[in-house]
Amino acid sequence: MTGPKIIFFILAAAIVVFSILSIFSRRILRAAIYLLFVLVAMAGLYYMMNFQFLAAVQLMLYAGGIVVLIIFSILLTSQIDSKLQAPKGSHLLAGGITAVAGITLSVVTILQFTFKPSQETSVGTDMRTIGLQLMNTDIQGYALPFEVISVLLLAALVGSIFIAQKKKV
Repeated sequence: MTGPKIIFFILAAAIVVFSILSIFSRRILRAAIYLLFVLVAMAGLYYMMNFQFLAAVQLMLYAGGIVVLIIFSILLTSQIDSKLQAPKGSHLLAGGITAVAGITLSVVTILQFTFKPSQETSVGTDMRTIGLQLMNTDIQGYALPFEVISVLLLAALVGSIFIAQKKKV
């Protein structure tokens, strides 16, 4: 087994393990830290696939922005020692059914798709080309993904404010 394969399996195992820990952790700060580890491992996978720009965006926006925002909202409130309630059995059953359906749909879709090598030429990686791509809305442009990320950051901000609110007694 070669070095890149070993690193891939280590990153994949880290993603699976920390995703499971993030879901089943009842301490909110630990769940946020596990989520940070998942996002950093995903950036490592992007880097291995030679998507350096996507890896940098993953680290800056997701790992750097959203998770830090959530962690600060937890640390700045009195909820750092709080535990989440244990999920109800019906919620676990609904989540399990949804997970199995999602995995089944993903596997069927991947197995039915015929993968063909692309005949398109690669886009340059100089600063001028990347700058023009950032403002472009065509198929090779990044304007739409950045707008989607801005909506995601807004949702994370609203979620962190919701977490930071004190409960009324």
